[in-house]
Amino acid sequence: MSKRDYYEVLGVTKSSSAEEIKKSYRKIAMQYHPDRNPGDKKSEELFKEAAEAYDVLSDADKKSKYDRFGHQAFAGASSGGGGFNGNMDMNDIFQNFGDIFGDSGFGSFFGGNTRSGRSNNKGTNLRIKIKLNYDEISKGVTKTLKVKKQVPCSTCRGTGAKDSNSVETCKQCNGTGQMRKVQNTFLGSMQTVSVCTSCGGLGKKILNKCADCHGEGKMWGEDTISINIPPGVYEGLQLNMPSKGNAGERGGSNGDLLVIIEEEKHPFLQRDGMNVLYELNLSFIDAVLGIQIEVPSIDGKVKIKIPPGTQSGKIFRLKGKGFPEVQGYAHGDQLIYIHIWTPQQLSNDEKNIIEKFKNSPNFKPQTNKGEPGFFDKLKEFFK
Repeated sequence: MSKRDYYEVLGVTKSSSAEEIKKSYRKIAMQYHPDRNPGDKKSEELFKEAAEAYDVLSDADKKSKYDRFGHQAFAGASSGGGGFNGNMDMNDIFQNFGDIFGDSGFGSFFGGNTRSGRSNNKGTNLRIKIKLNYDEISKGVTKTLKVKKQVPCSTCRGTGAKDSNSVETCKQCNGTGQMRKVQNTFLGSMQTVSVCTSCGGLGKKILNKCADCHGEGKMWGEDTISINIPPGVYEGLQLNMPSKGNAGERGGSNGDLLVIIEEEKHPFLQRDGMNVLYELNLSFIDAVLGIQIEVPSIDGKVKIKIPPGTQSGKIFRLKGKGFPEVQGYAHGDQLIYIHIWTPQQLSNDEKNIIEKFKNSPNFKPQTNKGEPGFFDKLKEFFK
């Protein structure tokens, strides 16, 4: 199922202000809040959808990319927003956008702060850069990398405790990880919920810490990660791999792995969006007589026919020889710009031969006024 437009999800437009976007998201989030709609899967999905849309439209950089490329701007990530994923944890939403629910007093009442403090122990995100050549970008590639990161302690299996007898239920919160407080206000009784200060929201306390990880439940190690990179990615694109980042503290969930794409410079070709550009230096003789010649492309060498009388500035198009659309069906083209190379040094014999044609009418520059100019041609090609 295709994603809905983020502006449609929040009921705003591209010209809406940041405050209008926030206000609209808050209204939708309160409407479909899980605590208002217990057990309603449809409301939960709409709640997550709104959070994903707000994650993008509330961030100037993400919003700019979305306005230019739509959902394709975040293709390769497990979500449209690059910050959440299709299996996003509700804790992530409340952790990132808690102020949306809490700034008017409704946050505590409707559950904005009723989630377990375990999210506070979530591992940090990792960022890595992967450099790809044009062939890998064109076809897609799987990269297997060894990443240095924090992993669960192998001795205590991430619990942080010396053994199973070294853990007890927190007496202050009775294992809930939360402290609830009821206050009487002019609106009636209001319940506020906060993370238990004694156990940090875990619901359990460690009596004897693991000697290897000192109670943190994690240590530095190495993980082998396989990264599937789809065809058509581009410089600066960020792919999100949920739960592949650093291990959380004492059983907390892992952070994410953020993969940033870098493009390796090609010796002959240049990328322009989905198109590939190539400048062909052609000798004066070949331009006059015409020639069949091989040129490089991202798929290897291809033969093209240069017709007699080809002018400098002529652009040839190789349909479909560009880059594919990220997670789409479209393909860019290869554009070949012709540059007629003029010899800088000639022998006396060569000069004498050329001098014979100096006054020939066929060697006089001719301008076809009905033919579009160079810049007009460029505009036409890049439509």
